[in-house]
Amino acid sequence: MTTIADRLTHAHQRINQAAQKSSRNHDEIQLLAVSKTKPIEQIVAAYKAGQRLFGENYVQEGESKIIALKADYPDIEWHFIGPLQSNKTKTIAENFDWMHTLSREKIALRLNEQRPSHLAPLKVCIQVNVSQEQSKSGVSADEIAPLAKLIDSLPNLELRGLMAIPTATDDIEIQHAELQKMQRLFESLKQSYAKLDTLSMGMSNDLEQAIASGSTMVRIGSAIFGSRN
Repeated sequence: MTTIADRLTHAHQRINQAAQKSSRNHDEIQLLAVSKTKPIEQIVAAYKAGQRLFGENYVQEGESKIIALKADYPDIEWHFIGPLQSNKTKTIAENFDWMHTLSREKIALRLNEQRPSHLAPLKVCIQVNVSQEQSKSGVSADEIAPLAKLIDSLPNLELRGLMAIPTATDDIEIQHAELQKMQRLFESLKQSYAKLDTLSMGMSNDLEQAIASGSTMVRIGSAIFGSRN
């Protein structure tokens, strides 16, 4: 029987091999375990196998897991990676360490206002709609700079990078073009913001291509926890 620990080991092997193929140091690339819809027992199993970064897509589900695990596992780093409505920003501001899907000024202002003073600034990534699909959230390339400038002015937020969900396709050329565009946008933004170090892109099905295009954080769910419930 394949365990979560086995799957984590395999995921790290894929990351290492992809890094090696791209002449990159594998230490530059973090694995974010996407634990949405998965029970707390599976998160604990991944934790015991060495995993510390976990990503949640749903506000209330994520909050309940954080509250349940906070006392026994205080060093878990919680990342919110789903769409966020403005009426739910308070939960993110009060509970999560990272927010990957920031794409609206209103959300940035609310998160900043609602972040408790005893917590470190909320680390954020701007979500870019690199595929320009109407069904996806995210800013256009032209909207990155003004949103980044606003975030940088807010004391309770810390701009750390960009995040994208490229087109779900088997067409390698389309995938490659979008990932390469994200790399260029990230490198351009880094020139203005010293703390920028995170390019969050790549999932179970395309992590090798994402790493070849400079991803520093891959979001892996099904390859660790099995298919979504």
